[in-house]
Amino acid sequence: MAKIAPQLPIEVDSETGVWTSDALPMLYVPRHFFVNNHMGIEEVLGAEAYAEILYKAGYKSAWHWCEKEAECHGLEGVAVFEHYMKRLSQRGWGLFKIQDIDLDKGTASVKLEHSAFVYVYGKVGRKVDYMFTGWFAGAMDQILAARGSQIRTVAEQVYGGSEEGHDDGLFTVKPL
Repeated sequence: MAKIAPQLPIEVDSETGVWTSDALPMLYVPRHFFVNNHMGIEEVLGAEAYAEILYKAGYKSAWHWCEKEAECHGLEGVAVFEHYMKRLSQRGWGLFKIQDIDLDKGTASVKLEHSAFVYVYGKVGRKVDYMFTGWFAGAMDQILAARGSQIRTVAEQVYGGSEEGHDDGLFTVKPL
């Protein structure tokens, strides 16, 4: 396995310590810290309730991110979704690979390899990548709204690498 330098721009404000990539402030935290917090919240709330909260928050955050990044880089349409998947992959969440996307239909599918959550959870017989689900619909809906489309979508995880018989995850996006 070859090691490479980060492929995304990172700037650190010398006065505040705030990290920025492209147009947005970022946090840089160890994976174990983030996932341990995630697991602790899941233990108290339950995976289903936590997934609902994260879906809504992730949807909103993805919309915001795509809007700001599209503006920063002059992107539109599928290029925004591709840029989002690229940046998610570059930030260590896993490798997000677009399998298909059709803006006219409001559909997409994304394969997730090397999930940060699966690395920590392992094979537990259930989906553990649910934090990502709302991201796909939020990204798709921002792109559709920017095009003037009235279509709104919902995303779901079909399977995950933490489930028996699967080494990766699959997410789909479809119209409401």
